[in-house]
Amino acid sequence: MSFELLSEPIRKYVRDKRWESLRPIQVAAIAKILSTKENYILASRTASGKTEAAFLPILSKVNFNEQGVQVLYISPLIALINDQFHRVEDLCKYLDVEVTKWHGEAKKSLKEKLIKNPSGIVLITPESIEAMFVNAPYNAKGLFSNLKFVVIDEIHSFIGTDRGIQLKSLLSRLQDINTNKFNVVGLSATIGDYNEVKKMTGDENNTKVLRDSAAKEMNTFFKYFENKATELPSELLKDLYNETKDNKVLIFPNSRGRAEEIAVKLKRISEKTKGHPYYFSHHSSVDKELREYVEHFAKNNQRNNFCISCTSTLELGIDIGTVDEVVQVDATHSVASLIQRVGRSGRREGEKSSLILYATNKWSFLQSLACWLLFQEGFIEPVATSEKSYDILLHQTLSIVKQLSGCKRNDLVSRLLSNFAFKNVLKEDIEKIIDQLIKIDFLELIEGDLIIGIEGEKIVNSRDFYSVFKTESNFKVVNSGKTIGEIPFSPQIRVGENILLAARIWKMVDVDFKSNKIHVVSAKDGKKPLFFGSGGSIHPRVRERMLQLLYESKELPELDKAGEDILEILRKDFSRFSIKKLENDRPIILKEGKIIFYSFQGTKINRSLQFLLTKSGIGSAYTENYSSQFEISITEDQIKDLPMKLMATLEEVDLNLENTVTATPTILDFSKWGLYLPISFQCQLLKEKYFDFNATKQFIERINFTS
Repeated sequence: MSFELLSEPIRKYVRDKRWESLRPIQVAAIAKILSTKENYILASRTASGKTEAAFLPILSKVNFNEQGVQVLYISPLIALINDQFHRVEDLCKYLDVEVTKWHGEAKKSLKEKLIKNPSGIVLITPESIEAMFVNAPYNAKGLFSNLKFVVIDEIHSFIGTDRGIQLKSLLSRLQDINTNKFNVVGLSATIGDYNEVKKMTGDENNTKVLRDSAAKEMNTFFKYFENKATELPSELLKDLYNETKDNKVLIFPNSRGRAEEIAVKLKRISEKTKGHPYYFSHHSSVDKELREYVEHFAKNNQRNNFCISCTSTLELGIDIGTVDEVVQVDATHSVASLIQRVGRSGRREGEKSSLILYATNKWSFLQSLACWLLFQEGFIEPVATSEKSYDILLHQTLSIVKQLSGCKRNDLVSRLLSNFAFKNVLKEDIEKIIDQLIKIDFLELIEGDLIIGIEGEKIVNSRDFYSVFKTESNFKVVNSGKTIGEIPFSPQIRVGENILLAARIWKMVDVDFKSNKIHVVSAKDGKKPLFFGSGGSIHPRVRERMLQLLYESKELPELDKAGEDILEILRKDFSRFSIKKLENDRPIILKEGKIIFYSFQGTKINRSLQFLLTKSGIGSAYTENYSSQFEISITEDQIKDLPMKLMATLEEVDLNLENTVTATPTILDFSKWGLYLPISFQCQLLKEKYFDFNATKQFIERINFTS
């Protein structure tokens, strides 16, 4: 029995908590982690006890009397660290083990205490590990040279991202300073590709997945309200209010502006109908203290119902207690995101999850349905990690040189070649990137040693250096000296305009462009506020499932009458096209001098198609939205030659990319460090992270236009 394998102090913890039994993922993890030296990925639904599944056996196995930090817990969010700290600390009291938070907001005195006496468990973000390597490498070695375990929470959030490549590099560098090999335990509720997540440990052959695939029962409802305006229709808001007013609810729209609109308008309805006053917004633009207040209220409030209109900031595992319902307004960008959000409700044992999905246009409705059905079918987007990631290699090159206070070129090349994050990068490519860094004075070669150059010093000595993701240029919003939050730069920012923030409407009375500060007062003029923030990348399987939905007769009992009607209309509209093979056939509408083409493909393929159409000299209009619709300026007679023309342009894609990067460098805005690479590497970066020409080629080869 797994419980008997635990150390006595940990068994006492379990008994004191009065757990009736261990969860399935805990039983499996205890047996495996205690008896083997392999890495493990613990995959189970939200609120299934993954944190305890990792720490119960780790705390039973590790000798905390040894010198140095023994366990490193890595989290994608500071808020998640603060939240998990109390759970881990509660566990560790039974062993008299110190637990320390280490991030930009943590107490300096506690960090200094740890440096003097390295021990116990440290909770940290990747950026704080990076900062330590850059600014105090002696501390990194003193603290982390005797690690036994590294626990990575929400490991799926790192997969396929620049931050994930950075984390892999940091794990490799931590292993380099470690006296022994530490083990990695990853935690996640949403993994689409287990092979990809195993690579995060740096030793995929010795990494096993422990999976509890048991799903919660769910109550799901779809509601459709046609909307042709910027703001949500009043009928939807009234219905949303009635559906949520008597429950504890999280509402997920797809932008910060929409989250604010919902919070403000539901609060107004509640005031008019004498409902509860607890309507909040929660997203990255809301001030941290206000966000923490909302989290604390939700977690500790027992009696009162509440409604939090939020973005992905509450998608990950921050504990806000029990939520009765989750509402999604318009389609999520991924099935994985939908799973994370659904998992926030029905967290009590034996309780069903409750999900309501609202859609405001027919294509959003269709995408919502596709994501939901893929979820039911067990699909989660497999996220491919970049094979080369030259931009993150450039960043880590600077970081390593700074860490070592200069080094021989051969030593630097050797370190990068042995770093498992860059195992697919050739030595000659590393040499070219180092040459480029010397050329732009980020590195300097003095008597055989590479050191940080004058221009490089400006970069590595900035706090912005520790992160590999781009941050927005934000304006701080202040009311009577109190910070309300931040909003991204927009040409619309000017005195007299209204903005939505922290579930209230504010009027801008002063805008200071030098200090990026906006002074506001409560708005009372009824003027429409500005919206801000959105985005997302769609996997091809979601769009293909949308097409499949149009050509199947499956009835969906979750739909309301309006949803049934709009699905019937869509199916009727597309029944005119002779679609026989869903993989190959794509509908087109013929108009005078142009065609309307529905690709039903993901974001990267659509971007690639648009690029090829433009470079082929064919005028086209395309906006990445729910419908993936192209308007192409060709006649009916030219359609048959279109695939051949696109393939010819595809053969010259490298030259076209080079010309594009030279003429429009802003195309690389998705990469924080890409603009410092040589041109050829910038083109490769575009091919790997922004476009997908391989998948696009396969799509063009099989496509059959049908009208």
